[in-house]
Amino acid sequence: MHLTPTNTGLWGITQTPSAAEKTSELLQKDMETHHVFYNKDGFHNHIPHHLLALFGTGANERHLQKAYDGNAGYQRPVLPVHSPTPLTPETLRKYYGKEQYYPDFLKFFQEEIARIGWQQTVTRYLFEEGEGKEDLLVRLFGGFLHPLIQLMYGLEWQLEGVIAEGLAQAAVHSDNLREFLLTAEERRQPHGTGEGILQLLEQVNGNEKLKKSARWEDGNKIRDGVLVRAKEEMIDVASRVKVGEGEVEERTAEMFNAAVWVASGAAVCMQDKGKVPKFDFFLMHHVNASPFFVTVNKMDWVPSKTKKRLLEWKMRMDLLQFVARGCPELNLGRLEGYKPKKPDQGQKVEEIVARLHDFGDDGHAIKLGRATVVCRNISRPYEQKDGFMVKGGLWEKICHLIVDSVEAAGEHWVRSAGFEEAWKVCLVS
Repeated sequence: MHLTPTNTGLWGITQTPSAAEKTSELLQKDMETHHVFYNKDGFHNHIPHHLLALFGTGANERHLQKAYDGNAGYQRPVLPVHSPTPLTPETLRKYYGKEQYYPDFLKFFQEEIARIGWQQTVTRYLFEEGEGKEDLLVRLFGGFLHPLIQLMYGLEWQLEGVIAEGLAQAAVHSDNLREFLLTAEERRQPHGTGEGILQLLEQVNGNEKLKKSARWEDGNKIRDGVLVRAKEEMIDVASRVKVGEGEVEERTAEMFNAAVWVASGAAVCMQDKGKVPKFDFFLMHHVNASPFFVTVNKMDWVPSKTKKRLLEWKMRMDLLQFVARGCPELNLGRLEGYKPKKPDQGQKVEEIVARLHDFGDDGHAIKLGRATVVCRNISRPYEQKDGFMVKGGLWEKICHLIVDSVEAAGEHWVRSAGFEEAWKVCLVS
């Protein structure tokens, strides 16, 4: 792992040599020391994202070391590679979804990257289409988008080690989204223009069966709720997503802007009932994952049809996650009326987000702040168009809201913001 002061990701800032050296050192240490999951329940090691999000937003070496130290203690140690490893290009599919083979997948993808380059490796194993070729791509969108987020940081920083980690992480995730993603794609209209995300959210809110398909008691609200009680209705809405020729840049901005709108609107949806604003843990990931698509759009080696396909899948996942979280009520006036707790601590979005450099979590907060600023930057050319709810002075307000919400007492996040039960963990404001 090697970073330079100018390789800072989508913010495009210049870092210090000491911060670059520290981030490189800690990324390498994490790869050599820790497993992909920190417990047997499949909870993810977030250290690589945390470090790169901090580095890419201007954090110094003290912040970086603090973030590493605060999260290294509970990680599981690396697992050994099977000897001899059974993985070959022909046998990969046999071992997908098996956590114990993560080190084998990591070794395999590292060797492929060394042999044919990271662009060709990503193309061959992830982006190629055809019978059976979607196995890894479907898994990339699993685990609440964590494999996609891991790969995102590798692609954005062009770090071969993190790219290999992202591919290996996808390989050991389940493919329980296969039917939803592939059936919605099959039913997609071949001609005409796809509907906007905001239109589709309205359709979801107008469908009582969909709105009530997830229940508070569901262990997994996608698997046990939406895709059991309203699978056909969910697939029908998702099939209306379509990105046309020449639309990728604008529709990426639309998708990203809508993800920020949904997450921010949900964060204040219970404020009228006296609850301190909190971001939904699951909706937050859909913001944090969105820079992936900005990065891919910049890569001229990725075919246009692949960019469109990836973006359509993300939009469908955004809609599915909104339904799974109980369709929290979104109200623009409520968001516009939010009053920052510390308005004097940062006037620019970058300054507000920098308050999170010293925040003691596992990296979700700084990733959310970083992604929101990326969204602000790519939304600017389109803010006067329909489909862009977040614009103008709302960006600063939302960045304050992010920091305020995690700094407030109680849990950092709510889980499934559309259910009143989720807010019992939050204090009354």
